[in-house]
Amino acid sequence: MLLKSIFTNSTGILTSRILGFIRDLLTASILGANIYSDIFFVAFKLPNLFRRIFAEGAFTQAFIPAYAKSNHKIRFSSIVFLQLFGFLIILSLLVTLFSSLVAKAIAIGFDQKTIDLAAPLFAINFYYLPMIFIVTFMAALLQYKNHFATTAYSTALLNLAMIIALLISKDMEKYEITFYLSYGVLAGGLLQIFVHLYAIKRLNLCKIFHFKKHKIKEENKFYKNFTSATIGSSTTHLSAFIDTWLASFLMTGSISYLYYGNRVFQLPLALFAIATSIALFPMIARSIKNKDENKALALMKKSSLILLGFLSISTFIGIFFNEFIISLLFERGAFTSTDTSNTALILSMYLIGLIPFGIGKIFSLWLYAKEQQFLAAKISVYSLGWNIVFSLLLIQPFGAAGLAFASTLSGFILFFLTIKAFGFQKFLIMFKK
Repeated sequence: MLLKSIFTNSTGILTSRILGFIRDLLTASILGANIYSDIFFVAFKLPNLFRRIFAEGAFTQAFIPAYAKSNHKIRFSSIVFLQLFGFLIILSLLVTLFSSLVAKAIAIGFDQKTIDLAAPLFAINFYYLPMIFIVTFMAALLQYKNHFATTAYSTALLNLAMIIALLISKDMEKYEITFYLSYGVLAGGLLQIFVHLYAIKRLNLCKIFHFKKHKIKEENKFYKNFTSATIGSSTTHLSAFIDTWLASFLMTGSISYLYYGNRVFQLPLALFAIATSIALFPMIARSIKNKDENKALALMKKSSLILLGFLSISTFIGIFFNEFIISLLFERGAFTSTDTSNTALILSMYLIGLIPFGIGKIFSLWLYAKEQQFLAAKISVYSLGWNIVFSLLLIQPFGAAGLAFASTLSGFILFFLTIKAFGFQKFLIMFKK
């Protein structure tokens, strides 16, 4: 079951990444690199950032353990869904009403004319956030039932919708293309909702709006854990933002080198570590809820050993063939052999931390399943703090490569603190058996 679930998630992620790469190539070819591509990417970045922090990370980490332990699952899930969905709809309406102010706040460097162009795109794209929350909510219910295929492959629907939007609008004015792309984002969100609704109905999970009165307010504890999980999830994105800001003081191209190097690094992390954690988390949460910690530990040991093998191979291949990989993916047009060498070095710096980041993700699931989201958030914040310290120490002598290695060092600290919270003795005993 575990291996099948990991394979399902991995192939789904790979399918989505391939389509995403095709989407990026088409966007560059049809829309180009200009003010119109800038305003679309900035408009899409805001809901995408919220999606990564709240929906894909924090919500699932807080919801699945609470749902597993709830004695009133239908009532609990209904209340949480309606409250958060209502909040996101109100937030989306506010963004629509004040889209110019939002655009000005997010894109500080834009002049007024560009902000006026961007504002309508902000209003359209932001509605993707409540859509993807619906998808994430249903995905969490499906994951609890050990159904992963729908969510794994539905992520490709957004890229498909945007590719179709690009092909339809390819001969239109650039500004008009940005609107087609924005509506393509919403179409992708709707497609994801429809396929999840079908899976929810097939598994007889449609009773989320059936209310009964209960005195216990389980959602209060959920929101406390959700807030902590949100803080923990946001540190990764804050770290990337700080790296980008620091790289802006370095030579031209440093930001791009970090971006491309990190894009390649994220592929094995997503294919193996994230795919494994998605499959493993509901199993661990159920085992702990049933007071069967031995089963949870056995699952974690098996997953860690499988993951260690995949990540070790990925690290070896990535470091020894770094220039070949970067050249194959990016060296064409304005991307020169010098750019390849610089990006390849940064990729190697990132890949040194692939194993601690990946294995640490597995053991953090123990904390989430135990509803220790606040402790996990503290660990993430400590790791972020050390990342900033290492970045400031290494940026001057090593440039962008120093920033990438600072991220790797923070990954080792994150791993150490996570294992410490899990228990060093428990960790050693688990692998001696």
